[in-house]
Amino acid sequence: MEIDYLIIGQGLAGSLLAWELIQRQKKVIVIDNNQQNASLVAAGLINPVTGMRFVKNSNIDQLLPTAIQYYQQLAQYFQKDFYIEKPMLRLLRNDKEVTACNKRFKDLAYNDYLSEILPEYSDIVASHGIVKQHRTGYLLTTPLLAALKSFFIEQNCFIEKQINYHDIKLSPALSWKQIKPKQIIFCEGHHAKYNPWFSALPFQLVKGEIISATASKKIQPNILNYGHWFIPIDNYQFRTGASFDRENIDTLISSEAKETLLNSLQRVYPSLSIDKLDKQQAGIRPTTLDKMPFVGSHPKHPELVIFNGFGAKGSLQIPWHSQNLADHLLHKQAISASSDIFRYHSLLNLSA
Repeated sequence: MEIDYLIIGQGLAGSLLAWELIQRQKKVIVIDNNQQNASLVAAGLINPVTGMRFVKNSNIDQLLPTAIQYYQQLAQYFQKDFYIEKPMLRLLRNDKEVTACNKRFKDLAYNDYLSEILPEYSDIVASHGIVKQHRTGYLLTTPLLAALKSFFIEQNCFIEKQINYHDIKLSPALSWKQIKPKQIIFCEGHHAKYNPWFSALPFQLVKGEIISATASKKIQPNILNYGHWFIPIDNYQFRTGASFDRENIDTLISSEAKETLLNSLQRVYPSLSIDKLDKQQAGIRPTTLDKMPFVGSHPKHPELVIFNGFGAKGSLQIPWHSQNLADHLLHKQAISASSDIFRYHSLLNLSA
């Protein structure tokens, strides 16, 4: 069977890229092993201004409108909302953050994203004040990926299978079993560390755990950002996370992460009364050394492409990069220089 693109991995990166290419009338097959991936555990937060210095994400004026338009298109097609826009209360933790925040108030480029510092808000504890952030929200990744998987199945372009790299043949023509794609695009998340062609890329994997819970009384309606985050799903249900672990790179939940997350939440939201803990999950973020994605073709094997490394900012970044990669594959448009894996061509030239 001859196709245009074989996409390996049905996380957020693989799913949105496959959707983009299918919308452009390309013949695509998606392969996934149906094992837990980081996208199913991720909070899906979209937050344009981050860090202790309150810095706008690079290219936010491109990334954010594209992401919102993308999720609106998907919502219209599936008749279900996936992106929930909500204000975020950022709790200032020290004088340096207060100073940095006040500096941003003087910058017109931040007017759409930051409000004034509030001395207090409802029953939230913040000794240095709270800044209200706008144009923030979260993506319902699990229902979105489920909807896209059903779509791929209906289009007869989904295969549930564990990929064995030895089954990928580069000559005499690119193939995987009976499928002959023009190119194979690897969207494997942290599994790329085992990919014989792309494992040389400097990933810095991080384990993160989150908790889903139900409160016994109505919870406050805003996203909270206090080093960790709190996301209200409805009047009583919420999610909180995420832990940060570079040592134990696995998907096992831990009592240490649970205690850290709940204690952190209790300090800033002491009136929160938890009725039950519904779920604790762990995932591995495919973060990178320079904090930028890995996108592009292998220098020695241009028929092999990677689309990976979005880390905790995938919900914001992947829609625009899906369009950018599709434009590159179909029209030879340049890949964004900051994400193009050409920056690591010397490492990749030493690989398989």
